[in-house]
Parts: sequence; C-alpha cells; structure tokens
Amino acid sequence: MAVARVAVVTGGGGGIGRAIARALAAPGTAVVVVDRDESLAAQTVAEVEEAGGAGEVVVADVSDPADVQRYVEVALRHTGRIHVLANNAGIEGVVAPLADYPLETFDAVMGVNVRGVFLGLRHVLPGMLAAGSGAIVNTASTSSIRGRANLGGYVASKHAVLGLTRVAAAEVAGTGVRVNAVLPGPVRTRMIASINAMAADRGGVARAVPTREAEPEEVAGVVAYLASDAAAHVNGASWVIDGGSTVS
Repeated sequence: MAVARVAVVTGGGGGIGRAIARALAAPGTAVVVVDRDESLAAQTVAEVEEAGGAGEVVVADVSDPADVQRYVEVALRHTGRIHVLANNAGIEGVVAPLADYPLETFDAVMGVNVRGVFLGLRHVLPGMLAAGSGAIVNTASTSSIRGRANLGGYVASKHAVLGLTRVAAAEVAGTGVRVNAVLPGPVRTRMIASINAMAADRGGVARAVPTREAEPEEVAGVVAYLASDAAAHVNGASWVIDGGSTVS
C-alpha cells in the first residue's frame, strides 16, 4: 500500500489511544503506534490494518528524549514527514492528598503526561513547520480546567498539557500547522477504572457526571476531526468531551 499520510499516536496500546489509532486508520495512512507495552500496541496495529491502514509498533517511553527521537525517525521513514501527532500517552498516578502524595509518583506523572507532550511537540513541530502543514492533538482532560481533591499529580499535569497546547498554538498560528487539545471527562478505560478503584479506598473522588462515562471512540472522533482538513482553521482549541459535567 502506498502511504501518503503518517499519523503518530502515543499511548496507542489501549483505551483512548487505540480508539484514536482506529479513527485515523484509512487506506494510504500509516499509523505509528507508540506504547510501552509491545503486545498491546501490536493489538492496536492489527485493528488499524483491519480498517485498511498500515500500522507500525514503536515501544517507547515518551518521557525519554532518545525514545521520542526514535519514534519520530520511524515515522519519517514512510514519507519523510509526520502529518498528525496525537500526543495521548498518560498515566493517572495515585489518589492521595497533597500532603501524602509520593514525590516519586508525582515526578513519574509529570514525566509522562507533561514531559512526554513537550518532547513530542519539540521533536515533531520543526518538520511540520518546514512542510507548512500538520496537526497535533494533545490529550488533556476536564481536570485541565478544574480542581479535584486527592488527584494532585494528575490534575497538575493536565493543567500543564493545556498550557503547552496554548503556547504551541500561539507559536504556530498562521503557519499552516495547528495544535489543539481534547479535554475528556471520565472515559470508560482502564485508567478511569484504576482511579475509581483507588478513590473507593479513600471514600471516593467528588465528581458530577450528569449522563455517563464517555466511550473512547467518542473522544477519538473529535481527535480525527481536529486532525483533518475540515478543521483547517481550528488552532488553539480546547474541546471538552464530558456530557456536560463541567457546566452542570
């Protein structure tokens, strides 16, 4: 299959990342699936190929500059450029008050959720700017725009992701490159199940969801739109996907 479009999805081994990879898959599109778990990433690649796209696995730690450089190099082998980057990899940390929050866990969360997004931007933006086009979609969270008790590491990291998105969008405005963010509320994924389980041990984490948890595909659909030519004039947007919980 001749490849005309290359998309990179970090954290593509499951949940939202897998749904994004599937949504971007199409004949003529190569989807590079980046994840720490090779087996899960391979499962995603199989689904990408079932959808008519080409898939490739890169096992990487997005907080490691050498690993980020490597996934970029793998992606560039297809057409010499990256058309779409879904900066999606993230971890939840633990549920604990700030006074008890383990420093090593805080550093780990910031490493993946913030440093990983920063490194993706830093390594991919130059090529997009040189080409005069490209779309980056960062996975933030409704925790980017609100405070949630006992989730200090996660909330702080997602505020930072939104900040990086806005800085990058301001820097690329008018160049043909676009940087946007999606802000999902609770999504039916392993991460949310893990947070809920930890929260249960501490009496729960306060939240209001007037409808239900989102499906990963509902987030992926927005990402696919933001990555498409239909969103050519959308830059610096923060797309909330939460069934209305932030306005209830």
